[in-house]
Amino acid sequence: MLFTGLIFGFVTWFLVRYLIGGFYTVNQNERAVKTIFGRAERLGKSTLEDPFAEYLRPEERERYAYPQVRVIPPGGPYWKWPWERIYKVSVATQTVNMASDPEDPTANKQGTELAAVTKDQLNIGLTGQIRYRVCERNLYAYLFGVKQPVVHVLGYFISILRERIANFEAPRANAMDTIQLDSNIVTGVSINDLRKNLRDLNELMDRECLSSEARYGITFDASLITGIDPPPEVESALAAINTAHNQVSSDISLAQAAADQKIVQSRRAVEIETLKAHAEVEPLRALAGQLAELKRNGPRALELYLRNVRLRLYNQAQRAILEVKE
Repeated sequence: MLFTGLIFGFVTWFLVRYLIGGFYTVNQNERAVKTIFGRAERLGKSTLEDPFAEYLRPEERERYAYPQVRVIPPGGPYWKWPWERIYKVSVATQTVNMASDPEDPTANKQGTELAAVTKDQLNIGLTGQIRYRVCERNLYAYLFGVKQPVVHVLGYFISILRERIANFEAPRANAMDTIQLDSNIVTGVSINDLRKNLRDLNELMDRECLSSEARYGITFDASLITGIDPPPEVESALAAINTAHNQVSSDISLAQAAADQKIVQSRRAVEIETLKAHAEVEPLRALAGQLAELKRNGPRALELYLRNVRLRLYNQAQRAILEVKE
């Protein structure tokens, strides 16, 4: 009787634990991967066949050749055998402070400011955010390729960011800007270059991190660097440099505006004088045309025209002087 009860209890426990407990669901913002005896269900293809693999360098393609696995979509209930295991991941977009360190919350000033060094050896502090999400097309890399993918990919992002800041150069100014202001005055200060080209730096980081999907199964939606602050001891010096630069830029703008105004006035004066010259020449051209037409009508026509002109002049004159031939 006791043995029968033990068997009944075991059967009941097995049914509850593995059969009824084998049902599961997948939420809308989740995706799941099933493993059978520790091996994920594969589709027989490699991630190198996916378009995101084009961002990998040739020497990296063999290292990051992960198998594509079958992804369980949202829904359910699904059921699994006792020897199967379900891995669920959230594919919702997440935002994290770029200075945060999941392994050491006290790092980077309690996760509030990331330190970096510019090309002129200036220590600066960076603030901003990173938006990322798990790549559904490369869940194998996220679940099985790296032990702590979020920690790993944040370190990957920070290493690229520090390297780009250490070698960042502002875009070349055009010829007019080079004439207006010596580049050594302003663009020689790297923090000014970074602040003025913050949008370009964010876009550069987005391009540099396009390979993260193929590497770690994480997609960077955007990197938003919002602040670049120098050390307190050089803040006043930078403020003085920027003030001087703004003053010089203002003077150059005023001088250029005055020069442009004089150029416009000169062009207008030339146009007016040209119109006056045309107005004086047109009557002479018309008179020449009339005289040529009279000459074609016969020699007497031109003499009669000259006689009528003289009579009209004599009629308007108050005194006439005639030359008498001796």
